Amino acid sequence: MGSLKVTLCAGAAVVLAALTPTAYAADGGAVSVTPVSPAPGADVALKISGCAGTTGSAASAAFVADAKLVGASGTLAGETRVRTSLEPGSYDVKITCGSLTVKGAIKVVADTSQSPSAPPSVPASPVAPVHAGGGGATAHLAAVDARAAGPGTAHAVVGLLLAGVAAAAVALRSARRSRRTG
Repeated sequence: MGSLKVTLCAGAAVVLAALTPTAYAADGGAVSVTPVSPAPGADVALKISGCAGTTGSAASAAFVADAKLVGASGTLAGETRVRTSLEPGSYDVKITCGSLTVKGAIKVVADTSQSPSAPPSVPASPVAPVHAGGGGATAHLAAVDARAAGPGTAHAVVGLLLAGVAAAAVALRSARRSRRTG
C-alpha cells in the first residue's frame, strides 16, 4: 500500500508541476518550480523534463533539504521547503539526474502575509531539536536513587534459587541420557 501512495503523490506532483510556468534554467533544460516565486518557509514542487533516469536530486542553499526527484518517461518531480531564514533574492539550484546536470535559479520573495510591525511568526520548519521520549517515566526514574534501586539480598536469593533449579534440570537430563545410551 505504501508504494501506491508514493506513486499517486509522484503522479500528482507531475501533473501539478506540468501546469506551472517554467523557471529559469541556465543549461536550457525544462525546469518548473511551483510556486514560481516562493516566500521563505514555503513548500515548493520541482519538475524537470529530459532526464534519462528515474531518479534525481535538486540542491540549493535556499532549500531546507535536497529534493529527491522521481518519475519516468524523462520527467522527474519532487518537493522540498524553502528555508525560513532566507532573505529575498535569487538562489542557484543544481538538478542532477543520471548524466544530466541542469543549473537554474529560484527567486525567493518577501513574505507579504506579515506586516512590517508584526512580530515574526513561528518558523514553518524546525530550528532546533525536538525534545522527545520518556513520557512520564523520566521524572520518576530521575528521582530514584540508583544505589537504593540496585540488586539487594532478595534479588541475590532469587538468583541463586533459579541457578540451582537450572543446575538440577541439567543434571537430571544428563542422567536420563546416560541411562538411555548405556
